Amino acid sequence: MKILVPVKRVIDYNVKIRVKADNSGVETANVKMGMNPFDEIAVEEAVRLKEKGKATEVIAVTIGSSQCQDLLRTAMAIGADRGIHVVFDGETQPLGVAKTLKAIVDQEKPDLVILGKQAIDGDNNQVGQMLGALLGWGQATFASKVEVGNGSVNVTREVDGGLETLSLKLPAIITTDLRLNEPRYATLPNIMKAKKKPIEPFDAAAKGVDLTPRIKTLRVDEPGTRKAGIKVPDVATLVDKLKNEAKVI
Repeated sequence: MKILVPVKRVIDYNVKIRVKADNSGVETANVKMGMNPFDEIAVEEAVRLKEKGKATEVIAVTIGSSQCQDLLRTAMAIGADRGIHVVFDGETQPLGVAKTLKAIVDQEKPDLVILGKQAIDGDNNQVGQMLGALLGWGQATFASKVEVGNGSVNVTREVDGGLETLSLKLPAIITTDLRLNEPRYATLPNIMKAKKKPIEPFDAAAKGVDLTPRIKTLRVDEPGTRKAGIKVPDVATLVDKLKNEAKVI
């Protein structure tokens, strides 16, 4: 079984986000970047399936500038076998990414696509669902457990008040939630081995995919400053303030 794992380059989750002075977006110049954490979980899950003998090949895919190749090397250091790089220097949006991934799926014919449920920059949570619709494949989102069987995959996902387990016929799309696994740290020997693994270019335009953004961001603002909290001496005072000052009850 072949598994495809898309990964995205985003601002490192430890970095405090700053809005550009002209409010046109988020500042990314001279900011530490890294792999989207949900995508890292997807890579780990794909590698674990390979280690269990359920998969024969794991392919990491990324779209973006030449700097995105670092993500592919990281994915291969975790255990991916090879990488595919779609070179594109502009802004990427969910529908263009999903169409590009469909073109790669048509070429590679994987049995399973595992991707993060969302990227921590845009929080769109759309690519997995769009890709499932474009391919006509079954999809299971927010996976917290994945079990691959013979020609099918069972996915457990958290829902309000409990867990839901779905059975999908392969090929299928899975998006990962935080509780699916804990990604491993790449060892130095594996980092060195990853440098020798192949990265293949992919020309999306040659496949007829248009990555031109269809949505225009009008303005980005930082969240408002929160007011300092206060302490109240008893419940009666709290209820009085909620009723007469905040007017929420």
